[in-house]
Amino acid sequence: MTNSTAPVSLSSPALLPTGLPRIDLLEMRGIVKRFPGVLACDRIDFDVKAGEVHALLGENGAGKSTLMKVLYGLYHKDGGEIRVNGRPVEIHTPTDALRQGIGMVHQHFMLVDTLTVAENVALGLPSSRGPLLDLDKVEARIRVLSAAYGLQVDPKSPVWTLPVGVRQRVEIIKALYRGAALLILDEPTAVLTPQEVDDLFVTLRQMTRDGHSLVFISHKLREVLALSDRISVLRGGALVGTVPNEGVTRQQLARMMVGRELLLERKRVPVQVGETLLSLNDVEAYRITGTRALYHLTQTLRGGEILGIAGVSGNGQRTLAEVIAGLRDLRDGHITLLGADITAWSVGQRIEAGLRYIPEERMHDGVIQEFSVAENIILQDHVRPPFSKSSFLDFKAIARRSQDLVREFRIKTPGIDTPIKNLSGGNIQKVILARELSNNPKVLIAAQPTRGWTLARPNIFISACSISAARARPFCSFPKTWTRFWPFPTALRCCTRAR
Repeated sequence: MTNSTAPVSLSSPALLPTGLPRIDLLEMRGIVKRFPGVLACDRIDFDVKAGEVHALLGENGAGKSTLMKVLYGLYHKDGGEIRVNGRPVEIHTPTDALRQGIGMVHQHFMLVDTLTVAENVALGLPSSRGPLLDLDKVEARIRVLSAAYGLQVDPKSPVWTLPVGVRQRVEIIKALYRGAALLILDEPTAVLTPQEVDDLFVTLRQMTRDGHSLVFISHKLREVLALSDRISVLRGGALVGTVPNEGVTRQQLARMMVGRELLLERKRVPVQVGETLLSLNDVEAYRITGTRALYHLTQTLRGGEILGIAGVSGNGQRTLAEVIAGLRDLRDGHITLLGADITAWSVGQRIEAGLRYIPEERMHDGVIQEFSVAENIILQDHVRPPFSKSSFLDFKAIARRSQDLVREFRIKTPGIDTPIKNLSGGNIQKVILARELSNNPKVLIAAQPTRGWTLARPNIFISACSISAARARPFCSFPKTWTRFWPFPTALRCCTRAR
């Protein structure tokens, strides 16, 4: 299915509904970006027109986000040229980008949870009242933008109370408030439910009709084909090609992304289900907002079982995963692991007993961003042999384990000493997965385990967990979308208010 929104002709009015000038044509020519040991962008050409959705496809580490961070001023280019409406421009900082009308919605939201929507939007901007806040004007402007683009949000709401889909609306409003004519969306659907994706697409189509230019970074082929006008594919830091949406197939795009034929369907792997290893009995728990999330829930997980937890986002899935992992207290009920009551156990005690957890928010709960790849890999085990001897770290053992896992899980990184924040989102996810699976967990709990992974990458996860299940080690997953995960579970439970 192709997008019915055609690019706005260059003879159309040059102003957006916001009253600001639109970008008729943005060009990136011969862009080069190097990191130590890595050529992230190799003379890439890219352009986007007014009223167009230009999708940027590629595997994890292909250079998609790096290219757009160059455009947004987060990275300095090492070569090439950027032109706006035919005029060469230099973009060294996000402030420079915003002056040119370029905004970006990042894969990991840049919001302050403790502030309101209006306070987040106003953050860093001068007030019309000098040293005094002018939040009433900010709130009024937010309401105007919300109505114009169908981005319903309460300016007075604290961000921490908002679901993920609404937080993304705040990020888009923040960019529009700052005058973005061209908007870069980095994996915008990675944490959204199907309904939230539909709502987002309605908004994006409205924006293109009004003359905005959109760059849509994604690895989800169905979504790219449903929304985009043109599609550019990167592989290994180089441009493979740019194709029009009309007439191209998923298989063709997959081949451009990975450089070979790719099987898009999977077969279920049979496993032998054993005795119960994890059980929840009459569990009741509350969210951080104080609302009840789990209602006297009873559930079991058996050896060899791959249990999928389905449900519309916000029905208790995240709370359930955190309760099992020991990150949230129970109001009532108890949890049993391998026959032992672990209800009162700490997170560390559960890890020692063989329970491992892949969190939903990898940047907040899964890694320490300033630590290296190697340090994050041994994060939970640094006090134990072979990584620690007589209270001293064994750096050779740490390096051996880290290098082995980087190879096994195909983690794209310049080296094991690279700060993990410099990796792509999908590769950060692979570091977390490598850490949790390499310790032979008795039970694995995973929230959105393949988030941010491209076509070929979930096979690594599925193969590893299928092998684990075949060895009678159960696994419980909380995905947000089932399009590529459906053949995976051996059992399925649905959450409706987590009863």
